[in-house]
Amino acid sequence: MEALIDPFGVTFVQRALWGGILVSLICAIAGTWVVLRGMAFLGDAMSHGMLPGVALAALLGQSLFLGAALAAGAMAAGVTLLSRSPRLSRDTSIGLLFVGMLAVGVIVVSHSSTFAVDLTAFLFGDVLAVRERDLLHLGLCLAVALAVAALGHRAFMALAFDPRKAHTLGLAPRAAHAALLGLVTLAVVASFHVVGTLLVFGLLIAPPAAAVLWARSVPMIMCLAALLGSVATFVGLLASWHWETAAGASIAATAVALFFVSVAASALRTRTAHRKRPHTPSHHHHPERPVSP
Repeated sequence: MEALIDPFGVTFVQRALWGGILVSLICAIAGTWVVLRGMAFLGDAMSHGMLPGVALAALLGQSLFLGAALAAGAMAAGVTLLSRSPRLSRDTSIGLLFVGMLAVGVIVVSHSSTFAVDLTAFLFGDVLAVRERDLLHLGLCLAVALAVAALGHRAFMALAFDPRKAHTLGLAPRAAHAALLGLVTLAVVASFHVVGTLLVFGLLIAPPAAAVLWARSVPMIMCLAALLGSVATFVGLLASWHWETAAGASIAATAVALFFVSVAASALRTRTAHRKRPHTPSHHHHPERPVSP
């Protein structure tokens, strides 16, 4: 029992735990819509697209959070503009912006001979360096994410399951899509300090993807994803402490491992349900119950 409690008696580990939990809550809110809308590639591209902003901010001695926000915002704006072209698919636009932003980031980094250590923290996170000020920023980000998710819930639902109906109901799908991009941007920017730009994708996608297999409403998916992300943070920090591994990577790896456990458990549940069900002939197909609001 002491092995589970002792690490969290240290102040910086406590801050890391709270930081990871706040990030898990933000990612659960944004990541649920990313999973339901099939926007995983966009989420991955956004996380990598932050690199030039973070690198420039570091070189100029400015706020890394601001640099990440500006770069991610530029990425979101670029995706929105390019996706309006009828001759370019959304994946093509995202892919080109992804590579372009990443290339600019590497070029900026290559101009500094003392950037190697900082770059490691940017790419893989430094959750053990979370300060009280960072916790305050994350708390504000969570408040904004909750507000956007609550106000845009109806429009996001229509956008995820029937975009044409969004037009009919007067829900302004373009504005809703922009708001959703803003929500993903917020989650990615808030998370990079904890798990790094390369591993943000793990917390953004893995917990909601695991939750979708069990929950049948959007709020329940978000709640379960938040719980799984928090568990991944706790277990990841514990593993990092005892095995002396990178904390951010341990958290991301735990989140992905929980996803595969969820997949296996869901498959086992389905197989068990089939075995228990009586084999009576039926001409009716009962589809799986869809996600509800």
